[in-house]
Amino acid sequence: MNAGRTARERARAELTREITDAARRQLAEAGADGLSLRAVARELGMVSSALYRYFPSRDDLLTALILEAYEALGDAAATADQAGADPARRWRDVCTAVRAWSRAHPHEYALIYGSPIPGYQAPQTTIAQAARVPLVMVGVLSDALAAGALTPPADVPTPGPLLAEQIRQVAASTAQGLPGPVLTCALIAWTQLFGMISFELFGQLVGSVDPSDEFFANAVGRMAAFVGLPPG
Repeated sequence: MNAGRTARERARAELTREITDAARRQLAEAGADGLSLRAVARELGMVSSALYRYFPSRDDLLTALILEAYEALGDAAATADQAGADPARRWRDVCTAVRAWSRAHPHEYALIYGSPIPGYQAPQTTIAQAARVPLVMVGVLSDALAAGALTPPADVPTPGPLLAEQIRQVAASTAQGLPGPVLTCALIAWTQLFGMISFELFGQLVGSVDPSDEFFANAVGRMAAFVGLPPG
């Protein structure tokens, strides 16, 4: 009986992978707006009713793809972070790995960081995976602070009451021990990282700093100094 259940579970997992693989191919061809359960079913030679047993709606399939993309990106960042290495190097390695994954998977990147998908609302279950990259970045800063290798930047300009409370809440939930100015700068650097990647992938750097390898490396080094990391 147990062996039978295991075989069914394996078969279900394999077909689920085939469905999500086909959906990713459709993303590359038609974008998230054009994702269709019927088209995925046709590619796999399935009837739509069979596919609905795995993903009851397009939104369920989109959520699965989003979770997989965030997980893969988080894995890339975590793998690049070598604990014990120079903090500035760790910072550069993480940022470089995030960019490399994004360049290698532009359609998955667009799914999670591109334009909102009309009619789709991401569920709360995506939050934990979405937070993995910034948590890796915060981990680098926390280790640097503990090792005495982080110089907290001046808290200028002074945050207003709303921002101060937001930073306090973020610090309490995910970055205990980091001073407010460091965490504020880390949030700025996090958005800067993905802003640069989005500009590159969506063609906004053409005619200025394209190709952008040197620009990216320079900016990452500046952001390391901005958050208080020593040159490395």
